[in-house]
Amino acid sequence: MRFRTIFLVLAIVLISGFVALNVDEFTRISTLSLGFTTIQVSLGLVMLVLLIATLVIFLASTLYMQSRNVLEARTHTRELNAQRELADKAEASRFTELRAYLEAQVVAEQQRETALGTVLADRFAQQQQVLLARMEQMDNTLAAYMGELEERLVQRTGAVSYNLSPDNSNTALR
Repeated sequence: MRFRTIFLVLAIVLISGFVALNVDEFTRISTLSLGFTTIQVSLGLVMLVLLIATLVIFLASTLYMQSRNVLEARTHTRELNAQRELADKAEASRFTELRAYLEAQVVAEQQRETALGTVLADRFAQQQQVLLARMEQMDNTLAAYMGELEERLVQRTGAVSYNLSPDNSNTALR
C-alpha cells in the first residue's frame, strides 16, 4: 500500500476511536447559528457528518482521478501499439525493399558474369584458333627447313643414294 492510503486509514481509525470514546459529548444538543437562523443540534454529529462528507468527496475525487488515469493509460497504450504496428510495417517494407534491391543486384551480377564468361570463352576460342594456326605454320616452316636440309645433305653426299621411301623419312612430322 501507498503511504497516503496507510495514513488515511490510520486517520479514519483514530477519528472513529475518538468518536466512540466521546459519544456522549458528540450527541449533546447545542444551539448552532447558521448566520440567518439558529438551530438546536448536536455539534459533534454535525462535525462528524461534515468529516464523513469530506471523506466521501475525497474518495470520489480519488476514484475519478484513478479511473481517468487508467483510461488515459489505455488510450496511450493503444496509441503506442498503433505506432509500434506502423513501425513494424515500415520496417517490413524496408526489408522487402532491401531484399528486392539485393535480388536485383544478384541478377545483375549473374548477368555480368554470364556476359563475361561468354566473352572469355570467345576470346579463348580465338586464341586457340590463332595458336593452332601458328602451330600449323611452324609445322610447315619446320617441314620446309627439314626438306631443304635434306636436299643439301643429298647434294653434299653426292650421288650416294639410300633407299629412303617417303613413308620412312623423318621429315614429315605430321
